[in-house]
Amino acid sequence: MTVYLDHNATTPVRPVAAEAVAAALGVTGNPSSVHGAGRAARRLVEDARERVAALVGARAEDVIFTSGGTEANNLALANAPKGGAEGPVFASAVEHISVLDGTPMNQDDVIRIDVDEDGLIDLAALDMQLKDALKRPEAGRALVSVMLANNETGVIQPVADVAALAADNDALFHCDAVQAAGKLEIDFKALGCHMMSLSAHKIGGPAGVGALIVAPGHKATAAIRGGGQERSRRGGTENLAGIAGFGAAAEAAKADIARLQGLGVLRDRMEAAILQARPEVTVFAKGRERLATTSCLTMPGVSSETQVMAFDLDGIAVSAGSACSSGKVAESHVLTAMGADEDAIKSAIRISLGWTTTEEEIDQFTAAWKALNARVGGGSLAA
Repeated sequence: MTVYLDHNATTPVRPVAAEAVAAALGVTGNPSSVHGAGRAARRLVEDARERVAALVGARAEDVIFTSGGTEANNLALANAPKGGAEGPVFASAVEHISVLDGTPMNQDDVIRIDVDEDGLIDLAALDMQLKDALKRPEAGRALVSVMLANNETGVIQPVADVAALAADNDALFHCDAVQAAGKLEIDFKALGCHMMSLSAHKIGGPAGVGALIVAPGHKATAAIRGGGQERSRRGGTENLAGIAGFGAAAEAAKADIARLQGLGVLRDRMEAAILQARPEVTVFAKGRERLATTSCLTMPGVSSETQVMAFDLDGIAVSAGSACSSGKVAESHVLTAMGADEDAIKSAIRISLGWTTTEEEIDQFTAAWKALNARVGGGSLAA
């Protein structure tokens, strides 16, 4: 049986979510229809909307259902700033690629904000960039996009501080909370976001459904048109089964946050054992606040691809960076932005825990890591 330690890529579907999907598949009716069957379908959508909103402390009416986190990020960045002009878009250099490539223009139009060696955003640099943008009102209102927690390292960004800087400089603020939801207590209003992205399959729901939360008073312009669904903010018939599963997963994930945070004990024990076995290992952002479920570390001299394949042969699923690269192992833009050296980048893997993770699984991975290191570690990637 596979030891699954790739929860940041996707986490197993929770039983309550699977049951909700199955039940919704038995409902015949378009949520936009006014007859009884349509109203029954609509009730499922609105019940899920309430549950998803509750996960992040938002209002149900501010939830726009999408096809996933990528579409939610794209929808956030596609919204026209005030005055109708396309304003500058600022994003941290460690954002998900759906943000860095997600503007309606092209990736060169996203102004990247530097991060430090742990992947934390440079607030002073952002402040300077925003003040410079404010001097050029003809360019339109700026939009800042900074994730709450990084998908590769788990490092948690000072989002409230970013929101305050955005407000001081009359900029909009979008937060990608895809990895943080269900792992941290989130209060949408308190964070000061205009928009926040979520994804169902990161919290135990089905793949193919997500949401963009939009603050009261902030008008969201539809990127997908052709219907009045989602209060005319996202056209197309709603994914009824997916949305129902999302709602069930959101409720279960919210109740499970404390337990997932407790997995940090297992994560830290694993890292300590690996560092004891090989002190020159780099654990990225180790001294910073991270998601309790995420570890990104190196095996010096052994490529990420070799490790992923070797662990797979041992029945253990881990990853090298993000899982959004068509199944290929590519160098991490996150670690590159953090200034990591080439050998560290090429030997880094991500271990991500989740709601199914057990102590025995962590012990099995740790033993497998030590065995692989003893077998092939200590070489040179340049050789």
